[in-house]
Amino acid sequence: MDKKNLLTLPDNLPIPEDDGACAHLDGLTMPSISLESTSGTHVNLGLEKDTVVVYIYPLIGRPGGPPMVGWNDIPGARGCTPQSCAFRNLHSELTDLGAKVYGLSAQPLADQKEAVERLHLPFALLNDSDFELTHALTLPTFQYESLCLIKRLTLVIKNGVIQKVFYPVFPPTENAANVIAWLKENNF
Repeated sequence: MDKKNLLTLPDNLPIPEDDGACAHLDGLTMPSISLESTSGTHVNLGLEKDTVVVYIYPLIGRPGGPPMVGWNDIPGARGCTPQSCAFRNLHSELTDLGAKVYGLSAQPLADQKEAVERLHLPFALLNDSDFELTHALTLPTFQYESLCLIKRLTLVIKNGVIQKVFYPVFPPTENAANVIAWLKENNF
């Protein structure tokens, strides 16, 4: 399989293990932090009403970008583009369930804007490049070369309180469908 095809996952990716790094998040109230979004507005997840789904990802790659040596060897790193596409493809089903969707990463805002346009995402990506929300929630991170990146996880938030944490997320291509199943099972 083509290692640079960002839309598919290669076979034999290492499966991330639950290291307990998100166990403290269930039931937490979201802090009042304003994050810049790709739509040009600021979003404060602590003030969002109703149900919000936030999938947090390390880094959406760019076609034609430099090879990310060793990226596929990091459990849970690969799959940001297919995960985003899955949330795009199931966006109407999520909104029909009353959920608002955001993606979030520490990736530079310019890269996030490029991804929204290229992937035709119908929702905004939120930028935490200053790690303000990451530190406030003590989200798990990892190092890749000189970058600090947030590990992949998904939060379901209702009226500012975390109701469900999906962590680790694997395979990322199934995350949106798993969120929908959980929302239906829990009458959201």
